Amino acid sequence: MGIFNRIGDIIKSNVNDLIDRAEDPEKMVKQIIIDMQKELKKATEALGKAKASERLAKRQYDNAVAVSADWESKAKSALQAGNTELAKQALAKKVKADEDVANYKEMYDTISAQTQAISNQVDTVKSKLEEAKSRQAMLIARSQMADTKKSLASSLGGIDASSASEKFDRMEDKIIRKEAEADAFSDIAGTDNDSDEFEKVQTDSKVDAELQRLMAEMNANN
Repeated sequence: MGIFNRIGDIIKSNVNDLIDRAEDPEKMVKQIIIDMQKELKKATEALGKAKASERLAKRQYDNAVAVSADWESKAKSALQAGNTELAKQALAKKVKADEDVANYKEMYDTISAQTQAISNQVDTVKSKLEEAKSRQAMLIARSQMADTKKSLASSLGGIDASSASEKFDRMEDKIIRKEAEADAFSDIAGTDNDSDEFEKVQTDSKVDAELQRLMAEMNANN
């Protein structure tokens, strides 16, 4: 019965605990299915042998019953012929045959009960295997989802929010300084233009003054 102890261990195994300890839960779930299929195959083979033994025991029991009935029939025939001694001999054979009947009956009943027990266990394994197959896709999907969540959590966990904020602050400060420098250059460029205009006005005024001076001198000479 060791084979069924192993089957029981597989059926009663805590699948979630196996998954927790497995490096690859998907492979572990598939391996559980494979192991159960192997055990079911062994159990089915054992059931086949048990049924063969049951049939043999039934045949031996039926034969013993037939032998007992035959000796009883012979004893009756001897009595009918008036041969009591021969009838006793036939009945002695019948008594021995009846012992065989009892022994084979006990053997047959025992093997039949064991065969039924094995058959019930095989049915249980089949049911559990079908259940495991139906849960396999779900468990694998949950495993993949857990891997995805873990991966995302690890990615997010690798980001230092404080450090990221400081980096953005530094970038903003740089941009502010660049904007300030650009404004300063614009102001400087605008001041230079005003200075040029101012100098031009002063120059024009001097030129006009010199022009008036020369014209006055020339009129005076005339």
